[in-house]
Amino acid sequence: MNKKKRIAVIGAGIGGLTAGALLAKEGFDVTIFEQAMVAGGCASTFRRRDFIFDVGATQVAGLEPGGIHHQIFQELECPLPEAEYCDPACAVFLPNETKPINVWRDPEEWQKERSVQFPGSEPFWLFMKDLFDRSWRFQQRSPILPPRNFWDLTQLLQAIRWDTLPTFPYNFATVEDALKGFGLDRDRRLRTFLDLQLKLYSQVNAAETALLYGATALAVSQAPLGLFHLQGSMQVLSDRLLSALERYGGKIKYRHRVKEIRPGKPIGLSIFDRSSFIQADFDYVIANVTVQNLVRMLDLPAYHSYRRRVDQLPDPSGAFVLYLGVDERAIPSDCAPHLQLLDRYDTDRSLFVSVSRSADGRAPLGKRTITASEFTPIDRWQNADNYQAQKEFFTQRALKQLNQYFDLAGHIIHLEAATPRTFLRYTDRWEGAVGGVGMRVGTFGLSGFANRTPWQGLWLVGDSTHPGEGTAGVSYSAWTTVRQILAD
Repeated sequence: MNKKKRIAVIGAGIGGLTAGALLAKEGFDVTIFEQAMVAGGCASTFRRRDFIFDVGATQVAGLEPGGIHHQIFQELECPLPEAEYCDPACAVFLPNETKPINVWRDPEEWQKERSVQFPGSEPFWLFMKDLFDRSWRFQQRSPILPPRNFWDLTQLLQAIRWDTLPTFPYNFATVEDALKGFGLDRDRRLRTFLDLQLKLYSQVNAAETALLYGATALAVSQAPLGLFHLQGSMQVLSDRLLSALERYGGKIKYRHRVKEIRPGKPIGLSIFDRSSFIQADFDYVIANVTVQNLVRMLDLPAYHSYRRRVDQLPDPSGAFVLYLGVDERAIPSDCAPHLQLLDRYDTDRSLFVSVSRSADGRAPLGKRTITASEFTPIDRWQNADNYQAQKEFFTQRALKQLNQYFDLAGHIIHLEAATPRTFLRYTDRWEGAVGGVGMRVGTFGLSGFANRTPWQGLWLVGDSTHPGEGTAGVSYSAWTTVRQILAD
């Protein structure tokens, strides 16, 4: 019976590919429409000379036994991509300090590190670890968050245990609230470190990050979990999912941009294929887009409650990204795979740096890639009259900051930069935004955007929904949507 059901997936990011492949395996007639020429979205890659650069995402979670990617690849009967743990997961350099804060994978090593770096903070870390353990056990039971019908609610209730109940009051707290509770909110080094780490995962700092989300973000690097560096490139992940999609009979159409969604039974789509408009009807539509893109595809009036909620969201962040192909001599011998560099306490501007490994497929022998990104407001780029000058200013500023750690003089082989305009052009994400809606109290968990939209047969997956951004997060949202469709 499922073979008669037609499913359209809008967008071939990791969330869309995951949902499409899993549903194709279940016998649905799946077609993915992707506006770009390659799959992967923000987890895709591009080639310059002999260098391969990861577009946005540079690390993967959930490949460990029992992790979300491990479960999905088992379900698809697909081999896991070759990968290594990142250890340390990140080396954080605070202003005027030459020794980094290393976020080790081994829990005992990480405990020793933080006790030296942040004396007197251990009760806070133990509290966060307890919240994480309880939340993680709850999450492993596959709750539906937020629930939108009776079936969703039953899945949520079945995931609750007695050890889950103590976390409920903290659904309305932030990481800053926990810091205040332990008298640590004025510890500048600890607060700065937390702000830097949390913004990578939640888009916002400790003052705004939902406490339960923050507990997970701060613990996901430690065993038995961990962050992974893929052999080859991030494209390997989407390539494996794409192969599974096609093996089970699913289709993907590149350079097909969905311009309009018309809710109903069936759901209508208007699709532009670069030369003409196509009208097509589907039983189900899965939108792997930002919630802002979804609202515009639906063409909702300003007074509609769903649009009003989206319009009231704070603007998501954009990113300025510098891609460097360098001689290996530019890289310190003890360089961690990921770095955070902050040069002044009076600014929240930092660089997140990813460095390829020798012989990992991203650069020729004796060469390496460096990807350095910083968050930037999206509104300063899209209509900027001095766009090129601003791009050059950001480039030179980033190079100056990178030169404090790397030896770039005479060792740069390739250099190019990307801005929110670049991301808008190649990913079609609203205003070129990166990451999700920001994991604040009002947009996380029970208060977040649901996969099941108010329109029957229309689902939303990706980093606007629970549990947030990152390849593991968007894969979980796709997993949830597939379960909902199979139960529909």
